[in-house]
Amino acid sequence: MTAIGIYDSGLGGLTVLRALQQQLPQEPVVYFGDTARVPYGTRSAAELLTFGREILTWLGRQGVKMVLVACNTSSALVLEQLQREFPWPILGLILPGARAAVARGRRIGVLATPATVASGAYPRAIREACPQAGVWQVPCPALVPLIEQGYSHTPEMRQVLQRYLAPLLSVQVDTVVYGCTHYPLLDDLMAELLPPHVQRIDPAVALVRAAARELDALGLRHHGPTGGVRFGVSGDPVHFQHLAQRWLGTIPDVERVTLPVCLAVGETAAQGQPQFHP
Repeated sequence: MTAIGIYDSGLGGLTVLRALQQQLPQEPVVYFGDTARVPYGTRSAAELLTFGREILTWLGRQGVKMVLVACNTSSALVLEQLQREFPWPILGLILPGARAAVARGRRIGVLATPATVASGAYPRAIREACPQAGVWQVPCPALVPLIEQGYSHTPEMRQVLQRYLAPLLSVQVDTVVYGCTHYPLLDDLMAELLPPHVQRIDPAVALVRAAARELDALGLRHHGPTGGVRFGVSGDPVHFQHLAQRWLGTIPDVERVTLPVCLAVGETAAQGQPQFHP
């Protein structure tokens, strides 16, 4: 096992890939974007668990040694269950993002998908890290679809962002957490719309720092030649290739992946563990 697996619903995981390539450039990566089922932000926990099982089963067959769940909604709703079911380290975004936020501010705004907001995962993690911190959340259902459709830097996007940021500005937050991995792709727009003193937190940076510590602790660091990135998607590879080019700076080779079907067949009452067939 040599590669680090990264998965997200689509383009957002590229922000985690970017952080990983800055901090751990030697590590080989297998990136999967579930573009046939994007967005994840309004999905149920049951759906996200099924998607996660399918993707992790496929990543396991590619020889991963660790997986970064590059989706805040999946991190909030199903990370712990996936960690119990698969044998390698699986890291999510919520705890690293919360700790990074309280290191920078005490009046913390969270922009996130509706499902992540409803889970309450960020407020819990932030208050666990700093009970004195104030937390305000804003669900942003329009952002991921606009980014995935290629409207990330348009007048329409600016108007939508202004609407989502207004409640946070009205309570004078000093820190804004990007509670979805797609949102750092809008960081330049956010910087224009937020006051200069407001800190902008990309949890991907803290997640990769945590991954580096885990690799060291387990003796899993890659010490060979610089690793490359293999891209797979469940939807149209050409569409992903076109949109990812803007963020990667190069045209990536992208393959269409047919995921294994993982059927939940109930839970073992004695163990409380679900059974499924990869």
